[in-house]
Amino acid sequence: MSASKTQQYLRRLGVFAPRAPSVAALFALHRAHVEQVPYETLEIQLGRPTTVDPYESADRIVRGRGGYCYHLNGAFAALLTTLGYEVQWHVAGLQPDAGVPAGANGNHVALTVECEGRTWFADVGLADALHEPMPLGEGTHQQGLMTFSLRPSVAEPGGWRFDHDPKGSFPGMDFLTAPASPADFTERHQHLSTSPDSPFANTACVFRRDATGLDALRGCILTRTDVGGRHKYELTTSEEWFAVLGSRFRLTLDDLSPADRDALWQKVHTTHLAWKATATQPS
Repeated sequence: MSASKTQQYLRRLGVFAPRAPSVAALFALHRAHVEQVPYETLEIQLGRPTTVDPYESADRIVRGRGGYCYHLNGAFAALLTTLGYEVQWHVAGLQPDAGVPAGANGNHVALTVECEGRTWFADVGLADALHEPMPLGEGTHQQGLMTFSLRPSVAEPGGWRFDHDPKGSFPGMDFLTAPASPADFTERHQHLSTSPDSPFANTACVFRRDATGLDALRGCILTRTDVGGRHKYELTTSEEWFAVLGSRFRLTLDDLSPADRDALWQKVHTTHLAWKATATQPS
């Protein structure tokens, strides 16, 4: 990554470049990334194709946008590598619910970072999960309101299993130890970003972690989870919806034309109304 692009990226995160790779700096970069760069699937809702190229993803982040796992972890890996860290991509599989078999099916990319004699599991693309890296080894870690654990994977012998907090949006994720590259995720990305069967095509999702909790926007339902519990709000107008994207999720969407914004809202709101009608049907 060029020096100018690196500085632009760091400005987006609100941090300075470390003088040398360190665990303290890795933690600071990770925290800043999940707080300032949201997990978001709005490009899929707009039908605008993206790639898993990490430098293209970094360009989008610099322009004020986010992305989902391939974009966020890919760009973060490129940034860390430029800053002198030793980073590896790994084929992973996020288990969306307990009824789906676990395993590293490639619907997620995980990262490991070598620093100060230890290996760290880093992941800025897990939506409502990690706020900071975790040491790669069996153990349980408390981060704010949430408790996470790492253990050897049962589904992928030799790999690792990340168990999400029960309050989280998914049970867990498995990843392989072998290094991977962007090419290993191209086909899966194509499916997730274009197939009508993809959950990303059906519902707009935006997530942002912070030290005290998390914000989640699914369609027109905003959820804030913190020490006060879980609070849900229905956003009923486009003005309110876009204002929340800017204030809660750091997404001003300056790259969208008025026509794009209108099309995005119409799609999200129409889907929301259809879901709401189904949800209120008597069983």
